[in-house]
Order: sequence, then C-alpha cells, then structure tokens
Amino acid sequence: MLTQDKKQINWKPIIKAFEAALGKNGVVQRREELITYECDGLTAYRQRPAVVVLPRTTEQVAAAVKVCNQYSIPFIARGSGTGLSGGALPLEYSVLIVTSLMRQILSIDLGNQRAVVQPGVINSWVTQAVSGAGFYYAPDPSSQIICSIGGNIAENSGGVHCLKYGVTTNHVLGLKIVTPEGEIIDLGGKIPEMPGYDLTGVFVGSEGTLGIATEITLRILKSAESICVLLADFTSVEAAGASVSDIISAGIIPGGMEMMDNISINAVEDVVATNCYPRDATAILLVEIDGLEIEVAENKKRISEICKKNGARNVTTANDPETRLKLWKGRKAAFAAAGHLSPDYYVQDGVIPRTQLPYVLQEIEALSQKYGYQIANVFHAGDGNLHPLILFDNSVPGALEKVEEVGGEILKLCVKVGGSISGEHGIGADKKCYMPDMFSKADLETMQWVRQVFNPQGLANPDKIFPTPRTCGEAANASSIKQFEGVDQF
Repeated sequence: MLTQDKKQINWKPIIKAFEAALGKNGVVQRREELITYECDGLTAYRQRPAVVVLPRTTEQVAAAVKVCNQYSIPFIARGSGTGLSGGALPLEYSVLIVTSLMRQILSIDLGNQRAVVQPGVINSWVTQAVSGAGFYYAPDPSSQIICSIGGNIAENSGGVHCLKYGVTTNHVLGLKIVTPEGEIIDLGGKIPEMPGYDLTGVFVGSEGTLGIATEITLRILKSAESICVLLADFTSVEAAGASVSDIISAGIIPGGMEMMDNISINAVEDVVATNCYPRDATAILLVEIDGLEIEVAENKKRISEICKKNGARNVTTANDPETRLKLWKGRKAAFAAAGHLSPDYYVQDGVIPRTQLPYVLQEIEALSQKYGYQIANVFHAGDGNLHPLILFDNSVPGALEKVEEVGGEILKLCVKVGGSISGEHGIGADKKCYMPDMFSKADLETMQWVRQVFNPQGLANPDKIFPTPRTCGEAANASSIKQFEGVDQF
C-alpha cells in the first residue's frame, strides 16, 4: 500500500518517464489544461490530478502503469468522463490515464457476430459500423453518443434495451487488459462461454480497480425483422406501474420499457419539443417490442389492451424508424432536459422489484416533500432501475449535503424493498458508504480479497467502491474545494 508522503513527490523524473513512453504530446501537466479532467459526470465533486497521460496503444498504457508502480503513484483510468458516480474522480496526487485517443475499431467479424474495439471507441460508433450489414450493438446508455466502451466496461453500463438483452457484461466476449502492475493479459476469448473461471465477468463492472481494458471483443446482434414502439399515457403512476408488471406477467419481454413522470415529460417537451408526450399526463410508458413481424403485431395488440385495461388514456404506436426515433428522443434527452429545470441536479441510480414501483415512487414523493427538493423520475421501468433526479441549487450553502442525504434515503429504500444501490452507474466515490447497507462485512471482505489479487499495491483507482472510516461524501466534498498545489513541482 501507499506509504510515501505524497507532498514530497519529485514529479520531474516521473514526467520525464511518461514523456519517454508516450511522447511529450501524450502528457498533460499544465495547470489550466488539467481543469478539463477534474471531474466526471458527477460535477459536484472536483479534484485536479497531478498529471494526465494520453496513451494510444496497449503497450503505452502498460508503460504508463509501470511508471506509476515504480514511483508508487496512484492512477485512475478515464474514458469520456460521462460517469455519474465519481468513478473517474482523481485523487490530489494521482495520475489520470485517459483512453479517449484509443478509438479504433480494430476488426469486425460479421460471420461470428463480434467486433474488437479499443476502449475510447464511442458506444454508438459500434452500431454505426455494423448497421449497414443489418447488425447492432445492444447496450445503449442514454449517453451512448458520447460515452466510451471502456467506461461502459468499467461501470457495466446498461441502457434502454437491458431489459431483454442485458447489460454490458452480457455482450463482452473477451478483454485485453493491463493489470495494476503493468502486465498485459487476455481474459475470456472469442466465444460466449470459455472454460475456467469467468474472469471477464469479474473485470466488467470493477470500476477500474482491477486494471485497464485496452481491447474489447464485443458481441453484436442481428437487427430484428420488425420493431414497434408504443407510448401510453396515464393519469396515475400506479396505473403505469401496474401495466409494467402485467406486461411482463403476460409473458411479453419488450426490448425496452421506460417510464417518465410529469416533471420529466414537461422538461423534455420544453427542451426537445417532440410534441409526442402529453403535458398533462401523470406518467408515460414507452415500450419497444421487436422480433418476427407476426410476433410484434400480436404483442403490440396485447400491450395496448393491457395498458388500456389499466387506465391508459391513449396508446400511440410507431413502426417506421423515423417516428420510433422521435418517440425515443425525449427519453434519451431526459437528463439533459432536467438541467433546464434548476441550476443543478443530482441523479441517483437504484434498482427495485417491479412490483414495488408504486410504493417506492410514493416514498420518493414523500422524501421530496420532507426535504423540500423537487424530484423528477425517469427510469428503466421494465427492470426496476430508478433514476430519480433531485433538483437543487449548489450555490446555496449546505444544499449539496442535504441532496446527498435525500439520495442516500432513496438508496436505503431500494435495499429495504429487496433491490440494489446501483443498476448501471456504479458505486465510485458517491455510493461507497452505502455498500454496508447491502452487503455483509464478510461480503465486503471477500470483494477486497479479489481486488488485492489484481491490485496488491492498491494503486488502481484507490478510495473507490469500498467504504472508508470517513462519513459519506466527505472525501468527495473535500476534493470539491481543494486546489491542486503540486503543479509547481514540475
């Protein structure tokens, strides 16, 4: 573990070692340039790293990690920086290894339905590269036009289609990784089920604590013969939630099933102006079904009947690509639209059983009333993955701390009803103190053993995922007001 006094670090030889391995253009050290990297999508918490390195190859990543090991410097991997849990938040005296220049699609094998990509490749680029041949990449986070595959691997990201097709781990066949000691190894392979331990499954979702993925073999899928999107609007959240349960109970597994409340509906219409979402609806349900044409036609009829039986006022359907995209456009823009409702918002990510949706949403509304903060709800209703957006003004003293408290209450509520504290955003720095609410001491100790096997010196993304003696949010909040002092040592 780290023992040296970080304030006594002589950065000059470290910088020279990085420049020798990556070239001068591959090292960022100027104070004003480092501001770009001081946070990820959880912008309330900020801390400039000491140095940023920009590798382009697996070998350069390995060289950078070896330099960090030589000088016992902690390092954090970062992709596009769209994460929402502070997973890529730097430490004060750390090196940020940014993979955004590693953006090549290395190979596409349509016959075997796979593609090999570097970690900086943007999620939507994979589908764009294969769509002409009738294929696509299923995991589709709302940030898919800007988030990177490497970041998706770290957080095990999901998206609209995770209900039917699963999250990132279900679409990763193999990985080339650089271990926290700088060794290059391969995990998994080119087929779905490899013999031996599932180390690929262990790595995906490990949030950069077990190493850095530098080449990823992805599974791509054949596009469905027919796709239809339905939009049902309701006068109550309970009715929309009942429709979700009834659709699944009927044996129908939609490609995606999303719900938005009235606050989110109006925010989206104000910003995106789809003119598709009724502004007076208490909730809307978006359901996408895909498969054979005859199957889609039958399921469209059954879903419409279920929604109307539960009180849906209207059910709109769209089969053509242009209208389908229009219906989805608002949902994809929901997080961005929330930014127009208040100066700041804090998004959480928890999972609950589908049957608990009405109760949990009522409890979230009660928390909103108790704390005095408006909460917008937009979420993956099909698998119970909630994304409550707590609206606040960070310029008000103490507001962030209160909002964190609200977020913590929501996470504890998710665990209470049999759910999880994260569905796709990860734990990072934001939620680590809630891990004991979900896992026993023995569980957490076992996870630490796995981490220590890969990361014995604790250099890879330290102080993430696992709780520390500090109170929740303390480390991140401290980082948000610190100024980097080590830059003058260069």
